[in-house]
Amino acid sequence: MTHRTFSMLINGKLVQSAKTFPVTNPATGEVIADVSEIDPASVELALTAARDAFKTWSRMPLSQRKPIILRYADLLEENRDEIIDLLIAETGKPLDNAEYDFGMLTTCLRYFCEAAARIDQQVIPDPDGKFLNYTLRQPLGVVVGYLAWNFPLLNLGYKLGPVLASGCTAIIKPSQLTPLATLRCAELLSEAGVPDGVVNVFSGTDYDVTEPFLTSEIPAMFTMIGSTRAGVAAMKSACTNVKHFSVELGGNAPVLVYDDADIEAAATSVVDLKFANSGQVCVSPNRCFVHESVYERFLEVAAKHAAGITLGAGRGEGRRMGPVLTSKARDRMLGLIESAVGSGASIVCGGKIPESQAKGYFLEPTILRDVDRSMELSCDEIFGPILPVIKFSDRDDEIALANDTEYGLAAYVFTTNLSRGLHAASEIEAGSVCVNGVHYGVHLPHGGLKQSGVGKDCSKYSLQEYLTLKRVSVSTE
Repeated sequence: MTHRTFSMLINGKLVQSAKTFPVTNPATGEVIADVSEIDPASVELALTAARDAFKTWSRMPLSQRKPIILRYADLLEENRDEIIDLLIAETGKPLDNAEYDFGMLTTCLRYFCEAAARIDQQVIPDPDGKFLNYTLRQPLGVVVGYLAWNFPLLNLGYKLGPVLASGCTAIIKPSQLTPLATLRCAELLSEAGVPDGVVNVFSGTDYDVTEPFLTSEIPAMFTMIGSTRAGVAAMKSACTNVKHFSVELGGNAPVLVYDDADIEAAATSVVDLKFANSGQVCVSPNRCFVHESVYERFLEVAAKHAAGITLGAGRGEGRRMGPVLTSKARDRMLGLIESAVGSGASIVCGGKIPESQAKGYFLEPTILRDVDRSMELSCDEIFGPILPVIKFSDRDDEIALANDTEYGLAAYVFTTNLSRGLHAASEIEAGSVCVNGVHYGVHLPHGGLKQSGVGKDCSKYSLQEYLTLKRVSVSTE
């Protein structure tokens, strides 16, 4: 791609600043673009623009907002190839992963338009028959959203879809590591007819400058996707007044593979999800508990399936896996592997920087056996292409093993015993549990328990967080 400087969108205008920061292609290690750094004046303008735009956008009926939102989705698709190329350049994604990432943005925009038309506004019976009681759902206000770097456009869709459909306005910050595709998408908002100030998208690396987005009394809601550490810090800063929070944070997803599981299906599903997006997925399997009677067979099938992965970004044949995003992240992965091996684990496959990929931040798909629960990679979110496999027996309480973490975002269970699968789904402490397969979709609520966050992305339950719940009682006498 041609090196260029990317602008922010503030109050309907493209804004470039004198100060910029670089963005690097993780597949090559080369700087590919410069991005404008927001300044204090632009921070204040974005806040007041979103506040003022809310007065009109929130009062616009869905029948008028919907054509604008759908036009925006159409415009994105008209520029699909350019946006996907930007996405590949800044993330190192293989083409199919980038296409999925992009497709979730337009899917979310369209889905939430339909969900908003069906929002529940209940009539509540009055025991004395003297009042007509009903509920109203109305737009909450200005929403500040901070996005993660792993799926830039999916994350944008998770926030922008309910913002626009509900009648809220937004101030969105893409990750400083992957802002390019998001900023390009922002350029199309005005062309689609989205009024000035309804969506403001800024970029920045200086948290002292951007702190007012958290501390200002203008936002009614703060939402983010990111680590638990970052989420807790942001929420602390934002508690200058009463705000709503919806945050999807860290995960440490367990997998339970029982002795009666379909081992081929289980191992294939786990490997496919683990190495998707180079393991940089919040719901990625992080601790894979396999019954001792099928342990060797699981490792055999998993290693064989992982061997079919080709390393590379962008277009190419076969099942492909890109780099991790930064050299620092790769160094951390190598450190986790070295520490685990030093504590008794063994490498089944991978574990090294590939000789064929001298540039960029590639790491071989790695499977470790004989992993102990005390090892660092069993305790913390890996967020990279390492699959630790831990043996359990009938003497163990496998549900307790799965729940032995401060996180509770996602979990996976493989068994042919329906009763066992339903019991595990009920007892595992996670916001989503998938039994005998991996299933996610915009119509399904997504969010965590414990230290994995509060609130939901996707589904009607997400949309409700962007709406007030007001009770109205009218006397019938």
